[in-house]
Parts: sequence; C-alpha cells; structure tokens
Amino acid sequence: MNIYNILDELSIDYKKYDHPAVFNCEQAHLLGLNIEGVATKNLFIKDRKGSRHFLVVVIADKSIDLKSLSQRLGVTSLSFASPRRLEKYLGITPGAVSILDIIKDKNNEVELVIDNTIFNYSSLQCHPFTNTATLDITVNGVQQLLAHYQRQYIEILL
Repeated sequence: MNIYNILDELSIDYKKYDHPAVFNCEQAHLLGLNIEGVATKNLFIKDRKGSRHFLVVVIADKSIDLKSLSQRLGVTSLSFASPRRLEKYLGITPGAVSILDIIKDKNNEVELVIDNTIFNYSSLQCHPFTNTATLDITVNGVQQLLAHYQRQYIEILL
C-alpha cells in the first residue's frame, strides 16, 4: 500500500518533509521543521481484555488521562497496546504510527478516536507509514481519505 499513490488518486494535496527517523513528538519537535499543520501524537491503546483497540489522535502537547478516556469510551480500562498488536492491527511500528495507518485496518478492528480540537486547525502533520517523513495534509483531506475508506471515527474533546 503506497500512501502517496492513494493521496494522489484521491486528489488530496499534501506537502512532504523528509527527515531523520523520529520516535516521539519531542524528537520531531527538535528537528525544527517549519510545518504549517498542527503536530499530532497517536496512541494505540486497548481495553483490559484486549478485545477493543483504539487509535487516539490528539494534538502533540496534550496529556491524555486514560482512566477518564476509558469511562468516556465505555470500556473497563485502557492501556497501551504492545508493538506486536500495533503491527498486527495497523501494520506499523511504534514511533511511526499516524492517523493514516487506520486505512490499513481492513477488518475495522481498530476504533479511531480524534480529539475534536484538531478540527480547529486547517491542516495536520502525520507520518506517511514511516517515521522518516512527515506530511502536512489539510483536515478536509484527511476527512476525505477516511470517507473514501468508510472509516468512522469518534470525535471527542480530550
């Protein structure tokens, strides 16, 4: 699956920024790239039994209270899922995950949760299936991509 071909076929504009590999938001910030879109962080979490999985997309500098989020999502408790689960469900490794990876979830086993403050921005930053580049894509473009793949999401104030 080539994200650039997909974006081009859907006529979704993006700007690509190549850079050394980064594994967290702090490392990405230290690159000092001048990207217009809001920086995001992406958390892959699961419920206690491991029967429900979530990709939570928030603004990079926001803290997430997993206990509160679990109550709002109606699950017993939440914890970070293992790298093995991340690979199994989204086909990606830690440090490279982004909202774009949700389209690789062919069986809709991962629930997408988006912090609604992201929709206050015109564009967002996301990795294109690798942590050696960052894309700046309009929020409308991301919504178009999700609609094309019929991916519903939970919009929540985090």
